[in-house]
Amino acid sequence: MATARTSYVCLACRASYKQPYDRTRQRSCPRCAEPLIHAGSAFAPPRRRDTAAWRTLTVLLNAGVGFHKSCCGGPGYRPRTLREVRERMTYAERSGEPVAKALVRHNIP
Repeated sequence: MATARTSYVCLACRASYKQPYDRTRQRSCPRCAEPLIHAGSAFAPPRRRDTAAWRTLTVLLNAGVGFHKSCCGGPGYRPRTLREVRERMTYAERSGEPVAKALVRHNIP
């Protein structure tokens, strides 16, 4: 039986690697030796030259938002532009809602 593979991301190199999941092992980037961030099995990396998408991804991953599959589909809504991130961060600040929860909110009230 094959082991499940999941995505790990290096934000400094703008690179993504599919590797077997192991909670106990700390993975490091083969290019820069920085620690990799576990992004999840439903992660689709943006192109390396798309700086805006990588900045958006940096905010999401640093806030603790992952791209893990749910029982009925993909990871759910994730903002794709910096504008959507700013809107949700502003909403979180005004409402007192945790940032990670506000970032995955599809519609802002």
